Amino acid sequence: MKLFVGLGNPGAKYARNRHNIGFMAVDRIAGDHGFAPWRSKFQGQLTEGRLGPQKVVLLKPQTFMNLSGQSVGEAIRFYKLDSTDVVVFHDELDLAPGKVRLKSGGGHAGHNGLRSIHQHIGPHYDRVRLGIGHPGDKTKVSGYVLSDFAKADADWLDDEMRGISDGAVQLAQDEGPKFLNAVAARVAPSRPATAAPKPAARPEPEPAPEDDRSALQKLVDRFK
Repeated sequence: MKLFVGLGNPGAKYARNRHNIGFMAVDRIAGDHGFAPWRSKFQGQLTEGRLGPQKVVLLKPQTFMNLSGQSVGEAIRFYKLDSTDVVVFHDELDLAPGKVRLKSGGGHAGHNGLRSIHQHIGPHYDRVRLGIGHPGDKTKVSGYVLSDFAKADADWLDDEMRGISDGAVQLAQDEGPKFLNAVAARVAPSRPATAAPKPAARPEPEPAPEDDRSALQKLVDRFK
């Protein structure tokens, strides 16, 4: 069994925030793969289903971001999971919008949701880092992550969510490269091969001018 955790803040006012991209990811997986209706449990919203042969629990902590670990800790104790069975989807300032990376273990890099999870289950869990870009100034980070995605982000964001859903089965089976390939196929699809340009046609040689000399004149000219 796997526990997929999407990070975000509860409530309609936060729903389209950049900080809530983790919620968006697990919502898309649940909707596309026929998971059960969401229900309240472990201080969060939870649903269960299957991704290929693997049973998967999806969890959206409702504790607000900086207390997310409380919900995650309750869930893994109930299901008797190890922290290595957990995959967390979260926003990542250090990646450009539309970029997705996988990471196993390591630090929390100042992310409040990850910091809380570290406190409750330790650092040995997997993360799906979802790039949102950086505002360029540390003092603007809080307002930036708690602001909605711009209208211009709609296309790549939808493609990214589709790709995450496409690759969710592979992610549940610890096939990280195949998961990332599925995302890339949506976000940056390969262009169809174009036919090699045809070589330019060679110009037809111009016909030689017609020779209207007499036979005698041609013979004379040969001996000049």
